[in-house]
Amino acid sequence: MIVVAGEALIDLVPSPQEPAPSRRGEGAAAAPDGRLPALQPQRGGGPYNTAVALGRLGSPAAFCSRVSTDAFGAALLHGLHSSGVDTSLVQRGSEPTTLAVADISPDGSAGYGFYADGTADRLFTLPPALPAAVRALSLGTCSLVLEPGASAYEALLHREARRGVFTALDPNIRAGLIADPDAYRARFRTWLPDLALLKMSEEDALWLAGAGAAAGGSGWDAVAAAAKEWLGAGPAAIVLTRGGAGMTVLTRGGGELTVPGERVEVVDTIGAGDTVNAALLHRLDAHDALSYAAVTALGDDDWRDILRFAARAAAVTCSRAGAQPPFARELAA
Repeated sequence: MIVVAGEALIDLVPSPQEPAPSRRGEGAAAAPDGRLPALQPQRGGGPYNTAVALGRLGSPAAFCSRVSTDAFGAALLHGLHSSGVDTSLVQRGSEPTTLAVADISPDGSAGYGFYADGTADRLFTLPPALPAAVRALSLGTCSLVLEPGASAYEALLHREARRGVFTALDPNIRAGLIADPDAYRARFRTWLPDLALLKMSEEDALWLAGAGAAAGGSGWDAVAAAAKEWLGAGPAAIVLTRGGAGMTVLTRGGGELTVPGERVEVVDTIGAGDTVNAALLHRLDAHDALSYAAVTALGDDDWRDILRFAARAAAVTCSRAGAQPPFARELAA
């Protein structure tokens, strides 16, 4: 079983017919005539989407989080159950569900404004040791930023890694939630020794490296240099998503392989990175590679298959509105 730990929330997404907001990161903006956009509630949260995607791909998966007892929380649990995800590790609380207001730009990329004060997922507490059947643990996004839950998720990562569980992380940076970027970057480095797989976007890698816009151009040289430093601290492999340039894997042994992205008409990119997380874990499992040693032993042909599978899965998600990862039958077709 693969356990995904982290937040479940509700994305409030502008209706497709609504004008795109003019500014990023401030929530949905008003149209030029002053009308407010209609917002559609959709289930979301990076870890939540990853768990749903794993279930749809056919991997035995469980979700570990704290979910509200409100109507949104009930809808989130329904989404997990309908995708075949085990919810026995879910804590419940009467606090409200976190809301994320999405901004969709003309190219389909999404930014978010969060309403997370006093919400259920922030009050997650460290659970007992995960069941013996658990082979992998995936974490990331807001859950490793917002206290007091962040410290509990961090403790879960360290404890399970030291028990021999395969660990994967997608930081999925939401810079607006990070009050002290330097402190977060330092904290990120403390996670590296307990990671087997690190997956992130090129933009997140630049942010974590502290390069930002100052790197100029694509910033790939800065990303590659930072990734090699991070590999030296722990992970067996780092997978970087690069938009139209596809995906690149860098391995601890010095290997580097890139596959192109799948061409698709993009509706929006909500959930695409989370789909990649799930597809990587699902396909690694198919290669019997949910262990540190097995990942280090993968060759170029193995990685090419794994990355192409993840690219196909993400393309399906991008082809439809909201975080709607594919089912296994869609990829088989």
